[in-house]
Amino acid sequence: MKDNNPQTPKADDIRPEDMEIMDNVPEAESEIESQEVAEEDIINNQLNDLNALNQQLAETKEKLEKEKKEYLFLMAEFDNFRKRTIKEKGELIRNAAEKAMEGLLPIVDDFERGIEANKNTDDAETVKEGMVLIYNKLVKYLEKNGVKAIESTGTDFDPDFHEAIAMVPVEDDALKGKVIDTPTKGYTINDKVLRHAKVAVGQ
Repeated sequence: MKDNNPQTPKADDIRPEDMEIMDNVPEAESEIESQEVAEEDIINNQLNDLNALNQQLAETKEKLEKEKKEYLFLMAEFDNFRKRTIKEKGELIRNAAEKAMEGLLPIVDDFERGIEANKNTDDAETVKEGMVLIYNKLVKYLEKNGVKAIESTGTDFDPDFHEAIAMVPVEDDALKGKVIDTPTKGYTINDKVLRHAKVAVGQ
């Protein structure tokens, strides 16, 4: 009957290549341990990087939320500013119109007094003088508020200021392209055309 228990190898039975393998076992175990340590370091580094990224993401979200709130606040402020500006502009226009109308009232008073006085006079010259005085007063008031008459008759036709409503044949070549007559005066306000002058132009 055979003995199944393996016999301990004798020194003479160990081959040189087996000795070399046995000598390399501690080195292999050391390499495995080093590899495990390296892998653990890699995992730790990756975890550290992940934690850093998570922290950076949280800070970015917090910063974004803060900037979003600031943006909404600025938008609300701008909307309030826009509404306030529109309101102030409307009030300014209304106040300017009220001031302009108030300045016309004394001239209206003069017209009413002149009409009343004309009821008791047959002197056409007196009526004419009264009309001229009121007219001059009105013109001065308009000039004071930036409204001036556009020069027309005798000047070169200028489409920026004149509106030709008729072409008049002229014998003198010097009058061609000139304003011959101004049926309706034009006016500017602060150097901007308020109404174009309606003119007849020589051709």
